[in-house]
Amino acid sequence: MLPCGAVLWRRLLRKRWVLGVVFGLSLVYFITSTFKQEERMVRDRNLLQVQEHEQPIMWKVKFSSGNSSQLSNQCRNSVQGKLLITDELGYICERKDLLVNGCCNVNVPSTKLYSCDSCLPNGCCSIYEYCVSCCLQPSKQHLLERFLNRAAIAFQNLFMAVEDHFELCLAKCRTSSQSVQHENTYRDPIAKYCYGEYPPELLPV
Repeated sequence: MLPCGAVLWRRLLRKRWVLGVVFGLSLVYFITSTFKQEERMVRDRNLLQVQEHEQPIMWKVKFSSGNSSQLSNQCRNSVQGKLLITDELGYICERKDLLVNGCCNVNVPSTKLYSCDSCLPNGCCSIYEYCVSCCLQPSKQHLLERFLNRAAIAFQNLFMAVEDHFELCLAKCRTSSQSVQHENTYRDPIAKYCYGEYPPELLPV
């Protein structure tokens, strides 16, 4: 036998006005939740616009020479190249000429400093290591600062994580969404590694 409370509750649910009240409360809850979500989205959007237009972005990048790794006679380098390596001093060398401290052997004739071989005037290169070496030229500092000052919100998470000129060039020269069109085709399939302010020019399809 059902308890009296359960019987009473079932009888109430059969009445139309009770169902109407339940439906009305559900509708009010749904509308309230939707408005609150819209308000949060508008507030977040306004906050991003204020940060973008009124507050300068505090980039961490240091362009001064004399990183701690240089003082300890150690070098960071581009690591990934099978044939070529670029160290943080701007030297590019063959992988076999890399010293145990991570620096390129400057006594080898093929080692070059701030080399822009394979790079076009727009700052796009066909070889990643040359892109990094060219980007490390002290004269490129102002170009990189201009890029950082105009970097879109979407790129802040990427570029705010870098600490200095070398890390910025490593990140900047990697291919990204700026290097492709239609999400699957390089804008320039040859010179696809760019340190410049702008993405590669669109080539005719």
